[in-house]
Amino acid sequence: MSKINYDLGKIRAIAFDVDGVLSPSTIPLGENGVPSRMVNIKDGYALQLAVKHGYLISIITGADSEAIRTRFSALGISDIYLKAGIKINILNEWMKQHYLAPEEVAFVGDDIPDYEPMRHVGLPVAPADATSEIKDIAKYISPVNGGYGVARDLLEEIMKAQDNWMTSAKAFGW
Repeated sequence: MSKINYDLGKIRAIAFDVDGVLSPSTIPLGENGVPSRMVNIKDGYALQLAVKHGYLISIITGADSEAIRTRFSALGISDIYLKAGIKINILNEWMKQHYLAPEEVAFVGDDIPDYEPMRHVGLPVAPADATSEIKDIAKYISPVNGGYGVARDLLEEIMKAQDNWMTSAKAFGW
């Protein structure tokens, strides 16, 4: 039984924000003024495994960082949208491109720029330290803060519900 009150068997696609979701919301600035983000290794494992199992994964972030593209491309994610000023437009185009209905999509966000896309999907998800406005519309609030395993938490629940977690040789390697 999943801790998420949603029919996880419907989920085929998951879109993630980066700052405050896949990295902590406190980001150190380099001397050149460019933010340096941390990533969670367990999130990385779950993301690459989800891709191997055919889940559609996208990164939709307002950040402008080739390091983000490099990191998530290395995990097999090809739908990476940087400088996403209005995320709902990108989410809608991504869903249209992949013939996705809202109930087949989860969106993980933590702050106001994620509000519209979260209201447009079947499963809006927030980290434990998301803003109150985002928590109010989330159908699932992860018990962990952004950057500390939110993707792992969600993807493990979805993949377990669909019998894709630790059920094949794909699970035991990168």
